[in-house]
Amino acid sequence: MAIPYLVGAYVVEEQAAKATGHPFTLPFARTLNLKLDDRVTVLVGENGSGKSTIVEALAELMGLPWDGGGGTELADSERTGAPRLAHFMRPRVKNKPRNKYFFRAEALSDFARLLEARDKDPDFRQWGDPYARYGGKSIRERSHGEGVKALLQSHDRPGLYLFDEPEAALSPMAQVDFVKLINARVATDTFQFVIATHSPLIMNIDGAHLISLDGGALNPTKKEATAHWKTYAALFKEAAR
Repeated sequence: MAIPYLVGAYVVEEQAAKATGHPFTLPFARTLNLKLDDRVTVLVGENGSGKSTIVEALAELMGLPWDGGGGTELADSERTGAPRLAHFMRPRVKNKPRNKYFFRAEALSDFARLLEARDKDPDFRQWGDPYARYGGKSIRERSHGEGVKALLQSHDRPGLYLFDEPEAALSPMAQVDFVKLINARVATDTFQFVIATHSPLIMNIDGAHLISLDGGALNPTKKEATAHWKTYAALFKEAAR
């Protein structure tokens, strides 16, 4: 399947050679050359393996807040003095996406506050209801999982979407719904997704290219070969006895 937008990203090794500290404590960081070979790329690996670091870098390279959000939230992005991986990287872009978003479950409260501020701003309100795309009411009036679902469902315009552990607030059934949503959008040939996850359910997205970060390198893998899948399989096998 043709990749519509972002086809890869790489570290400029000359710039990274003398850098110290995080993220260059990650084994792959100085020589990273990520190729996005499918419209859905899923990064898997243990905590601390670097999944979030890579997705954050891709977001920043594409003009999104590294800490989550869309282009309109870029000015509100947290600023720190510590260099991030994107500062040493360059993207490979096939086409510029008209729509793009970086979703992080832990950023939901910040996004809810932003919508509330827009709701109180008469200058913003003249352009419409800020809650219209999210079920017509504040995200705070729902559970965390329901708020996440509303946000995920609202981004229905063709483009590039990045996710960092979207399963964090989703029940197993909600994760299945998420997979169905992604499958339906990928089938239109106008969406691209990069997802960091621990969820075997999300690894089931149709045609997803899985990349494992376990072992300190980026290697293509199959869902059945991941530690997460094996852990769940062993658990269910034990429960069935």
